[in-house]
Amino acid sequence: MGYTIAQKIIKTHLVCGEMIAGKEIGLRIDQTLTQDATGTMAYLQFEAMGIDRVKTELSVAYIDHNTLQAGFENADDHRYIQTVTKKHGIRFSRPGNGICHQVHLERFSKPGKTLIGSDSHTPTAGGIGMLGMGAGGLDVAVAMGGGTYYITMPKMIKVNLVGKLSDYVGAKDVILEVLRLLGVKGGVGAIVEYGGEGVKTLSVPQRATITNMGAELGATSSIFPSDEVTKAFLKAENREEDWIELSSDADAKFDAEYTVDLSALQPLAACPHSPDNVKSVAELSGMKINQVCIGSCTNSSLSDMLTVAAMLKGKTVHPDVSLSISPGSKQVYTMLAECGALADLINAGARILECACGPCIGMGFSPNSAGVSLRTFNRNFLARSGTADAQVYLVSPETAAASAIAGVFTDPTSLGVAPKVEMPSVFKINDNLIEMPATVEEMESVEVVRGPNIKPIPVGKAPEKDLNCELILKVGDDITTDHIMPAGTKVLPYRSNVPKLSEFCFTVCDKEFPERAKAKGGGVILGGSNYGQGSSREHAALVPLYLGIKAVVAKSFARIHVANLINFGIVPMTLANPDDYENFAEGNALEIKDFAAAVKGATEATLINKTNGAQAKLCLNLSERQREMLLAGGCLNYTKNQR
Repeated sequence: MGYTIAQKIIKTHLVCGEMIAGKEIGLRIDQTLTQDATGTMAYLQFEAMGIDRVKTELSVAYIDHNTLQAGFENADDHRYIQTVTKKHGIRFSRPGNGICHQVHLERFSKPGKTLIGSDSHTPTAGGIGMLGMGAGGLDVAVAMGGGTYYITMPKMIKVNLVGKLSDYVGAKDVILEVLRLLGVKGGVGAIVEYGGEGVKTLSVPQRATITNMGAELGATSSIFPSDEVTKAFLKAENREEDWIELSSDADAKFDAEYTVDLSALQPLAACPHSPDNVKSVAELSGMKINQVCIGSCTNSSLSDMLTVAAMLKGKTVHPDVSLSISPGSKQVYTMLAECGALADLINAGARILECACGPCIGMGFSPNSAGVSLRTFNRNFLARSGTADAQVYLVSPETAAASAIAGVFTDPTSLGVAPKVEMPSVFKINDNLIEMPATVEEMESVEVVRGPNIKPIPVGKAPEKDLNCELILKVGDDITTDHIMPAGTKVLPYRSNVPKLSEFCFTVCDKEFPERAKAKGGGVILGGSNYGQGSSREHAALVPLYLGIKAVVAKSFARIHVANLINFGIVPMTLANPDDYENFAEGNALEIKDFAAAVKGATEATLINKTNGAQAKLCLNLSERQREMLLAGGCLNYTKNQR
């Protein structure tokens, strides 16, 4: 039997385990990336391991999330990251150089290599044939130290693309169609591979848009073949030597297959508050809008920006609409300026933001109260924009531009023939904002600078013999990491200050949770299905640890979040019978007898509700390594014990 693209890459990077779906495997990691919202903690953890220099082929630290400097906190974190990376052999992408995934795609991604990043949209690199995976910062720190990265061997899903996109239909519409078909849980435990004749019609940036939002499927990763289109992109980036041809074997087996006819697609939109709540733009046509945001790691490439500029040229944004545009990188920004497209955007009334994540993570440009915001981003979770009652829709750049001009939801295919956008054959290369690290000889002379906002990392403890505590919080299905640990301008500056950060934990769901957890000394959280979906932010596990959470029980978990819980010594358990969820309420007294013994070796435990007498069987789906980690109180203790 032949191999899929992902299986080929996994096979050449396999350190331990068997390539059997559902079994734990360990991978050698070639590259890592971090961003500043997760990077400070990742580098504090790397320092705590006592390793002098990174052992990967390449590691890059990007400053792209916390770029709004309303106080000293973000600037101090940036200074810390700049100095700690210089000391330990990591490249540093300065503020203004661009969004991590866009820059990495342009300058560093390589077909056939492995990449993990402390950001859930690291699979963007799959657009170039690289196996990119989102991970918690601690997993990235371990990989930088030369450690193995562990995942459950994924299933393989094939999406066959046929036909060719029509005018005004974009790559965003492709992934929204896949989300409509599969849903936000449809990719859990799987890698999604795109194939078929339609692949040849898509550029690398278009492919990257699709793999970027594979994170919203819950997929471990998404990947495209590396072909002549890939080779042309790398040649334009002066990196042709990085190209290899990579495709699935003809007899490769997939666990599921779907077909998307590109020529039949129409403009789509993900409606509030989930990326899989998809409708056609035609259905929404005429709805008044207040704001449009174009950019993010999903749709900020040069081709996206040139398309928008061509649609806005000679026109004016509707007076009732505020339009922001965030180019994805300095390369994109510079080329827009030099070809005149930037002037077209400015003259149309667009507000040009810096090359950063910005509004996507609630870092500025929040909508007005109850405002309707069209965004070319990847997530529209409740309150993520920074406005609690905003109605956020995810759309393509084409739909965004057409609607910004009209002031209402507008199907761009109603505009007639699309303007032709010519892409340059060579991109402008200038890596002057990527700082190289110190040499081995220079390392000792580098001083790592720490600001007063950087606080020590909470460290987990071994599980108690018997668990006796309260059900401190009960939440429903599809709880995201934005629910657990919100983003935004008020919260993100404290990513390196867990005690302060804890004041915001779960406040989207229950404003009283932080104080209640502190008063009661923590407890257990009960969740529904797909608990912890969304970003890779390990703070969604680290802060509950600080607040005393001992275990999380749920109907099911998202991949990255369950790994983060284990990394910080919080025991994740699933309900054997999901209906038992109804027998437990917030405030109930709970008990798990022989809890530590169950973590050590059992596959089941019994959750006793001491308040009403109900019981529920819990499943402990843990590998031996994960059990050892939990018994040590988390990955940091475990890693130290292994050295």
